[in-house]
Amino acid sequence: QVQLQESGGGLVQAGGSLRLSCAASGRGFAMYGLGWFRQAPGKEREFVAAITWGGSTTFYADAVKGRFTISRDNAKNTVYLQMNSLKPEDTAVYYCATTRILSSIGSSPAEYYNWGQGTRVTVSS
Repeated sequence: QVQLQESGGGLVQAGGSLRLSCAASGRGFAMYGLGWFRQAPGKEREFVAAITWGGSTTFYADAVKGRFTISRDNAKNTVYLQMNSLKPEDTAVYYCATTRILSSIGSSPAEYYNWGQGTRVTVSS
């Protein structure tokens, strides 16, 4: 099992960029798919992006496609979310989570485990 800790959130103006990091402790990081989700006040947690355990396949929500990039560095036990061209509607708490070991990635929060505590992103207009 792994434990995840997000960082990199903050306040940014619309059109700006942020890079979120999700660092893992524990064993077997390379065998987990990773996902980023976000939750805005009063809204359900929603899928943002995911990457397979091998890193060869990524998957994005339509709302962020072309603006956000997910990547992973297994040597550093870290997954990243590069967020460009940020919009006020990207404001949310961002969470990372893992799939089950060697499992495929999906877009439902129910498919993910080992959730981090989240990092807040605020985009001002």
